[in-house]
Amino acid sequence: MIRTILTYPNPELKKKSAPVTVINESLQQLVKDMAETMYDAPGVGLAAPQVGVHQRVIVIDVSAKDEPPELIVAINPVIVHAEGEAYEEEGCLSVPGYAANVRRHASVVVKGLDLSGNEKSWRAEDLLAIAFQHEIDHLDGVLFVDHLSPLKRDLFQRKFRKAAEEKRGEK
Repeated sequence: MIRTILTYPNPELKKKSAPVTVINESLQQLVKDMAETMYDAPGVGLAAPQVGVHQRVIVIDVSAKDEPPELIVAINPVIVHAEGEAYEEEGCLSVPGYAANVRRHASVVVKGLDLSGNEKSWRAEDLLAIAFQHEIDHLDGVLFVDHLSPLKRDLFQRKFRKAAEEKRGEK
């Protein structure tokens, strides 16, 4: 089932998510719904808080459109090692119509659980590393725009307010 993606400035996006303590049918359905929602959007990652569920669950797929899907499901993901620096443009399904360069680590090692409850470790570089950092931020109530400089964040907020005012004027 495709779920509704919460969008900025919904306060639910700023809440910290709780660790998953039980992997059951309900959680498996959530993951299935999240993957379907992410692919439909389309996006390369989605965190449970973006669909209003405050549990530490993310799905990511950075495979190219002409490649078979490679869905990564990470439950209770934690970055255990990070190095290097990347400064790439990011967007977010919860902040539609806006993208900005964000400073992140170029490579990360993430530990968590897979959907079977097995401990798993992912070594990630480039886009996958950025996606892991971006989605894990969501679990802590952090949006990519929170990483912008005060000036760029102010410009984003002004652009957002103007777009919202224009949208209200159309109704």
